[in-house]
Amino acid sequence: MEKISKIYVAGHRGLVGSAIVRALTAQGFTNLLTRTSKELDLANQAAVTEFFATEKPEYVFLAAAKVGGIMANKLYPAEFIYQNLQIQNNLIENAYRNEVKKLLFLGSSCIYPKMAPQPIKEEYLLTGPLEPSNDAYALAKIAGIKMCQSYNTQYGTNYISVMPTNLYGENDNFDLETSHVLPALIRRFDEAKTNNHPDVTLWGSGTPMREFLYVDDLAEACLHLMRTYDNSNEIVNIGTGEDVTIKELAETISSIVGYSGTLEWDTTKPDGTPRKLLDVSKLHSLGFTHKISLEDGIRKTYNWYKSAYQNKS
Repeated sequence: MEKISKIYVAGHRGLVGSAIVRALTAQGFTNLLTRTSKELDLANQAAVTEFFATEKPEYVFLAAAKVGGIMANKLYPAEFIYQNLQIQNNLIENAYRNEVKKLLFLGSSCIYPKMAPQPIKEEYLLTGPLEPSNDAYALAKIAGIKMCQSYNTQYGTNYISVMPTNLYGENDNFDLETSHVLPALIRRFDEAKTNNHPDVTLWGSGTPMREFLYVDDLAEACLHLMRTYDNSNEIVNIGTGEDVTIKELAETISSIVGYSGTLEWDTTKPDGTPRKLLDVSKLHSLGFTHKISLEDGIRKTYNWYKSAYQNKS
């Protein structure tokens, strides 16, 4: 992948895609190809076919997806499975038809079995039942991984798949109905602080353990693998190898935001998977380790939320 190579970042306005664009730009890549969802509907087969035939990208980062937290997955499972399958099918098939040199597919750690041994190794994929609260999304992502592997096997393509842990950072989604836990907590504590609420009630028991990776670290890992990890059907976990309880996360965010009220826990609400920590030994063996700590990442994200997201509201 050279500095002048034509690189298409699908989903460039999202959390992951925007971080990949930032990383590529910072490293001197000058020929980036992007389209907004209004300019190109990735679920439209004819539109994607025309785009690839016209633009002929050499490298593709497939970061476009419909994503959301527990509530969104529960409310809109049909949309999660349909839209993600459509996007993947169109992009991967057209990458093959137009002789893309290499494609990186973004999976998700939520595709592993609900009760997988911890930390989760790459080989645990498809060894047990999925977490029911997001199985529609997970099945779509598994299909994308298998599609990349199948094209590699049959056509000799160079499509690699990575499994990021829970992500957060600049351009995150702070909508309380569709966001993931970390940005939702930032918004809830910030609003509670602004409105002088004496307490905040949070879903579940607070005991599940989660791993969080600042999205710019993910982007750096993706660029590293795009340059160094070739012709492999083996997936690669991307994470920190460290986790915290949701209660610890909430207390950390509350402190950084400056909210001094009480945290209450509604144990009638679901916890989701009890623990989800990735084994990142393969990533480390390939020469990459994350750099941004959880506290530093939360501070960066909160500062971005205050300066950017609130100004849009």
